Amino acid sequence: MSMVRFVLVALLAVSPFTARTTYAAGQTAETLSAPERVTADTARITPGGATFTVPSGWAIETGKDLVVLTPPETDTHVAIFDAQAADAKAAVEAAWAAYKPGSKRPLKLTTPRPAREGWDERQVFDYETSPNERAVVVAIALRAGSTWTVFLLDGTDPTVEKRGAPISLIFESLRPKSYQRESFAGRTPHPLDAAHIAQMKDFVETSMKELGIPGASIALIDGGKVVYAGGFGVKELGKPDPVDENTLFMAASNTKGMTTLLLAELADQKKLRWDEPVIEVYPSFKLGDADTTKKVLIRHLICACTGIPRQDLEWLFDYKKATPESELALLGTMQPTSKFGEVFQYSNLMATAAGYIGAHLVYPDKELGAAYDQAMQKMIFDPLGMTSTTFDYARALAGNHATPHSDDVDGKPSIADMDLNYSIVPARPAGGVWTSAADLAKYVEDELSLGKLPNGKQLVSSENLLARRAPQISEGEDSTYGMGLSVSRRYGIPVVSHGGSMIGFKSNFFFLPDSGIGAVILTNADNGGALAGAFGRRLLEVAFDGKPEAAGDVAAAAKTHKAALAKERERLTIPADPVQVNALARHYTSKELGEITVLNQDSGTTLQFDGFKSKVASRKNDDGTTSFITINPGADGFEFVVGERSGKKVLVIRDGQHEYIFTEAA
Repeated sequence: MSMVRFVLVALLAVSPFTARTTYAAGQTAETLSAPERVTADTARITPGGATFTVPSGWAIETGKDLVVLTPPETDTHVAIFDAQAADAKAAVEAAWAAYKPGSKRPLKLTTPRPAREGWDERQVFDYETSPNERAVVVAIALRAGSTWTVFLLDGTDPTVEKRGAPISLIFESLRPKSYQRESFAGRTPHPLDAAHIAQMKDFVETSMKELGIPGASIALIDGGKVVYAGGFGVKELGKPDPVDENTLFMAASNTKGMTTLLLAELADQKKLRWDEPVIEVYPSFKLGDADTTKKVLIRHLICACTGIPRQDLEWLFDYKKATPESELALLGTMQPTSKFGEVFQYSNLMATAAGYIGAHLVYPDKELGAAYDQAMQKMIFDPLGMTSTTFDYARALAGNHATPHSDDVDGKPSIADMDLNYSIVPARPAGGVWTSAADLAKYVEDELSLGKLPNGKQLVSSENLLARRAPQISEGEDSTYGMGLSVSRRYGIPVVSHGGSMIGFKSNFFFLPDSGIGAVILTNADNGGALAGAFGRRLLEVAFDGKPEAAGDVAAAAKTHKAALAKERERLTIPADPVQVNALARHYTSKELGEITVLNQDSGTTLQFDGFKSKVASRKNDDGTTSFITINPGADGFEFVVGERSGKKVLVIRDGQHEYIFTEAA
C-alpha cells in the first residue's frame, strides 16, 4: 500500500466524542453513532455484513452504510463503506461521498491486486499529495459477488507510521460475510522431496525474472535438516559469476534473531535475566525519557514495544564518525511517541543496544564493537558452523559476495551504491551481518532443534530460546513480535520468520516449529523484498497444497512497482530545473543529520552528504513548493522540500514522525 499524503483539515476540528453527520452514496444524510472506545481488540461487522477487528484503544462510529474508526490521535481515520456499485471506481466515489462529501483529491494511480481472502476483486487507489501536507490518502475497493466494501485510510504520516500495526489489523481482518480463512491446522505437510524442491526453485527463478532480480540464494529444510541449498542468477549485473549457496549477502535485520540468541546464552549463564531492568546490567543505558528508561527490561530491548519510534535517518545520514558508543548516546536522545507496550514501533537502535550490552557482559574490557564481534563469533557463529558469516566488510567483499542492485529512476535494474550500507556498521547488532544461504540455514536448524547442535550438545536451553518467540506486541492480525522474531498464526499453524532490508539486499527466513520445515532466501536487489515475502507463502503452498497465491502476489508486485515508478517519473525534472537549482544555497547544515554541499555539474546537480552523495531530480508539488529528490540507485528516494525559516534558505526532510531542517551555512 502506498503511503500517500493528505491532512483532513475538516476532521481535525471534529471531537471524537460527538456524533457526526455524513452523506451516503445517495446524498441522504447519515448520522453516525456516538463513538465507542474499545479496550481490547474487538470483532465487529459492517452494516453490509463484512467482518473486521477494531484495535484496542480505537473508537468506532457506525452509520447506515459507513463505519469510521479513529485511533487515540484524532488526525487519522479508517472508514469502511458498503456499496452496491457498477465497478471499483464507482464504489470508491460513493465511499468518499459518504465519508467526506465534496472531496476532490486528485487520483494518482489505480492498481489491481489479486483476488484474496474471499474478495473476488481488489483495486488500490492512491491519491496525489504534497510533502508538506504529511498526509496519507488511500482507498481500497474490495468486491465479493456483486457487493463492494471500500477501505479508506485518511490520515497523517506520523500517526500512520505509529499506528501501522493496528491499521494492518483492521485491513487484514476485513473479510466478506461468512468467509473462512484457509487453515493448515491438523494437516501433515508433504516431505520436501525432489519434486517439491523443484517447485520452490521454479518459483524463485520465475519471480526473479518478473521482478528484475539479478541473483538469489536459498536453502530448504525438512526434518530439521537442509535438503537443498543453491543459488540463482549472478552476483553482479554485467558479470557472469554465478550465485551459489555460499555467496555472501547482507542479511540486514535477520541479524536481530542472532543477537537475541546471544542474549539467550547469557541468560543460561546467569549473566542476565529477561526480566532484569537494563539499567541494572548496564547503568549508562538511557532513552530520551527517564520513565521509559526505568521500565525497559532485557526482554524489551528488541521487542518493538517500548514506544521508541523508527528514527533511522539520524544513523543513516551521519554515520562516518559514528561508533557503537555514539549510537548508544544517540539512542539516549530519542523520545517515545507511544505508551510502553501500547503499539508496535520498530527501533533499530534499541536492537543495537541489546547486542552491545550483551557483548559487554561477555567482554567488559573490550570496546563495544569488538566485544560484540567476538561474542557473536565465539558463541554463535563458531558453534553453529557458520564459517563464512561475518561482520567484517573487508573480509566479505574480498570473497564470494553479491553486489547490491536497485532500479534506476527509469526502472532499469542497476548496480546500487554501497555507501549507505556502511551506515549499519556502528549499529551492527541491528542488521550488519554478512551471511550465505548455507550458513543462515544452520541458524534456522538451531531454532528448529530448540538449541541442540548436530553433535548433540545444547548451544542454548530450549526455555531461553523459546522465550524469544513469546509475544510481546501485536504486529497485525494473528501476528506477534517477540525478541527479533515474528510469529504468525495466520493460517492456523505457527510460522516464525523475520525479514531483512539494506540497500540492494532483501532477505527472509521462515520456519514451521511444529513440522521441522524451514527456508531462507537472500537476494541482491531492492525488488527482492517482494520475492522474499512471497517465498514463505510458496513454501506453505508446496508443503500443504495451499491455494496458489504466491505467484500472483509476485506478478502484482512487479506490475505495481513499474506503474508507480513510471507515474512518479512523470513528475520529475531530470536534470533538475536550473532555475530552482540556482535558488539553492551552496551549503546546508543540520545538527541531527550533518551537512549537504550542492554540486552543480554538466550532468546535473548532486547533493553531497557526509556519508554518501546522489544526483537529484526536481519536482513541482501541487501546493506550489519544490522538492529535490535523490535518484542514484541505492541512494534514491530522499526528498528535500525547499523552504525558508527565519530568513534563511532551508531544505526539509522528514521520516514518518520527525522533521529535520538543513539550514544554509557559510
